[in-house]
Amino acid sequence: MSFESLGLQAEVLRAVADAGYDQPTPVQRLAIPPILAGRDMLAGAQTGTGKTAGFTLPLLQRLAAKRPAGGRPVRALVLTPTRELAAQVQDSVVTYGRHLSLKSLALFGGVSINPQITALRRGVDILVATPGRLLDHAQQGSVDLSRVEILVLDEADRMLDMGFIRDIRRVLKLLPAKRQNLLFSATFSAEIRGLADGLLENPERIDVAPRNTTAELIDQKVHPVDRARKRELLSWLIGGQDWRQVLVFTRTKHGANRLAEQLERDGLSAAAIHGNKSQGARTRALAEFKAGKVRVLVATDIAARGLDIDQLPHVVNYELPHVAEDYVHRIGRTGRAGREGQAISLVCVDELDLLRGIEKLLGRKLPSETLPGFEPDPRVRAEPIENGRRGRGGSKPPRGGSNAPRAASARPRAGDSTRPGHRGGQSSRSRRRAGARA
Repeated sequence: MSFESLGLQAEVLRAVADAGYDQPTPVQRLAIPPILAGRDMLAGAQTGTGKTAGFTLPLLQRLAAKRPAGGRPVRALVLTPTRELAAQVQDSVVTYGRHLSLKSLALFGGVSINPQITALRRGVDILVATPGRLLDHAQQGSVDLSRVEILVLDEADRMLDMGFIRDIRRVLKLLPAKRQNLLFSATFSAEIRGLADGLLENPERIDVAPRNTTAELIDQKVHPVDRARKRELLSWLIGGQDWRQVLVFTRTKHGANRLAEQLERDGLSAAAIHGNKSQGARTRALAEFKAGKVRVLVATDIAARGLDIDQLPHVVNYELPHVAEDYVHRIGRTGRAGREGQAISLVCVDELDLLRGIEKLLGRKLPSETLPGFEPDPRVRAEPIENGRRGRGGSKPPRGGSNAPRAASARPRAGDSTRPGHRGGQSSRSRRRAGARA
């Protein structure tokens, strides 16, 4: 099936071709025709399936089909949970709307509000926003949502997980009653179903990512290790196996900063990304990671479903998440758009209950491999993990030994010109899948 067969107009098809794609992903094949027909939609789709293009392409076409009288009001609103996701959706809108006379804007916090107010005054057709910053504008009277025709809730489950349900309900009160509603979610909790029941009218239901499943192309593995030796093992894995691009997850912001600093001391270029970082710092770290200038990106769960990185080969759970579903979202950063990926979890004795919870969610045990030289010390006792921090207590210092692999081999090789994410290394088939960049 081609994009032409989905009912998309010439200008949109031209933009898709410009981007190098000619075969829609399953979510795009299922979502585009009903959205073009004006149907509400409840879609189960994880990131990496091409869902952003799945709603962006028909949204652009519907808005371009008619021009409202009286200025340039906001006609489409896309709500996202994070700044990064808002920026990425905006990128897709710009990419696929390049041959249409539509204007779009991303609204999120962490940057000055004044340029956003100026842009809104000039007129915007499509608004991509995080709930908090959007409500800031609403309170200041700088945005009018009374003429919105299409509402998209992207990664709705993540927004609810982050406590945005009240903000979402406040936004809904600012919208006209008659509109098209599209809700995308990777999982369907009772709260999501309740939100959908009150929001959607006779929706088209599609599910291309069954609840809480993980991508079949992701090779998942557990490495048991003492908590005090995790950083050493991580450095050894990255250096010894010459991983050139690695996304590493920690539970806390402080832990992300500390680990990035330790990896730098090990000779690995690393950066941390989390909610306490300024938007400029987060954008810069992500750009350098995508360009291959930073080898290791250390992130908290705020980035678990907000990062879209082509061809990311490795994800490491330096610390397991408290919520088992977050494991699925974390490792979903790799194995995207038909490509293989690897997800490694470094698990200490403190986290065995968390591991069991993840395996129960997945319905299977994860393969475990103890690496020579990093065997856990059976004398180390479990310590409680509270609010993302393990309890204070003594663990044995890292064990040495001539047979223990060392982190020295982790230093990058001089003159390496590898650029992870560069499209030159993709197959033509992968390059043409629209979900790869959306």
